[in-house]
Amino acid sequence: MSIHHRPLRVRVPAPSALVAAAALAGCSPVGGAARVDPPPTPPADVAEYCAALHRELPEKVAGLERTPTEPESGLTAAWGGSAIVLRCGIPKPAKMADPRQEGVHVNDVAWLLEKLDDGSFRFTTGMRLAYTEVRVDKEHASDAGMLVGLSTAIARTVPEGISSY
Repeated sequence: MSIHHRPLRVRVPAPSALVAAAALAGCSPVGGAARVDPPPTPPADVAEYCAALHRELPEKVAGLERTPTEPESGLTAAWGGSAIVLRCGIPKPAKMADPRQEGVHVNDVAWLLEKLDDGSFRFTTGMRLAYTEVRVDKEHASDAGMLVGLSTAIARTVPEGISSY
């Protein structure tokens, strides 16, 4: 018998809902650069999608200000220090092939959802021509609402499809 998990769909188009999500998170910006290891150099087409995404990323996510990353890379971004960290152009995660994995849909972007051993979460886009990973510390992973702005940017810049990388 196979187990099929129905994905949770989240749509938060109204600006007032975004303000409410940020307020619920109870976040405050953390200073300093975030240490983020860039993924291995992706193929040229994937790198182009990531560059376009990098230009569209929001300045705030879940009420947290954008933070510089160290080393600086067009494949990485962070908010609130290392509270929320994005890496674009990662290789396809092995767990993408597991039908038992949980997922969510946020503003037309599918995300693989993984709870990590330290209580944090990793969200990875699926059905896009570049895989993007977002790690969220346990303090800020209260709901998928923080994916709203990121999903909007991804939907605008990374076409739907199956990445061969």
